[in-house]
Amino acid sequence: MVDYIFAILSTTVKLFALMTPPAVLSAFLSGTKQYDEQLRRKIALKTSCAVFIIGIVLFFFGNTMFSVFGFTLDAFRIGSGALLFITAVSLMNDSPEKNKINSDDDISVVPLAIPLCMGPASIGTIIVMGTSSIGVVPNLIGAISLLVASMGIYIMLLCAKSIAKVLKNTGIAILSKLTGLLISAIAAQVVFTGISAFLK
Repeated sequence: MVDYIFAILSTTVKLFALMTPPAVLSAFLSGTKQYDEQLRRKIALKTSCAVFIIGIVLFFFGNTMFSVFGFTLDAFRIGSGALLFITAVSLMNDSPEKNKINSDDDISVVPLAIPLCMGPASIGTIIVMGTSSIGVVPNLIGAISLLVASMGIYIMLLCAKSIAKVLKNTGIAILSKLTGLLISAIAAQVVFTGISAFLK
C-alpha cells in the first residue's frame, strides 16, 4: 500500500512539473486581470477539467498512435525526451512578462490547457507512461496521478493572486528556473532509457 501511495505521489509531482506551473500561473494572471473572482474560478475549473480529460485520453489511447504511425515506444521516448529538454531550457530562459496574453477571450482551453499545461513534452511523457503501464494497478496509478495533478493546477489557479503577491515576478521567475532544472533531469532519464533500449 505504501509503495502504491509513493508511486502516485512521485508520478503526480512529475506530471505537475511537466505542466509548467510558473508559465501557466503568469499566463492566467495576465489573461484574467479584468475578470471578477467568479469568472476566474470558472476558468480555473474549465482549465483543470480540460487538462484531465486530455491527459486521460492520451494515457489510455496513446498506444493507438504507435500502431497507426508505426513507430516504437523507445523512439517516442527519445523524441519526447528531446522536447522535454527544450521545454526545460525555455523555462530557464523565460520570464513572467513573456507569458502575458490577451484577456478578451476565453483562455481556459487555449492557451492554458493547450499548449501551456499540455504541451509537446507533457503529451509525449503521458503517452509513454500510458504505453508502459500494463495491468490494472499501473493504469489506476496513472489515472489517479493525472487527476491529482489536474487538481493541483486548479488549486494553483484559484490561489493565483495570493501566490503572485507572495512571490512577485522575481519569485515566479526563480520557480520557473527550478522547474526547468527538474524537467531537464526527467528529460535526461527519458532519453537515456530510450537509447539504452535501442543499444540492447
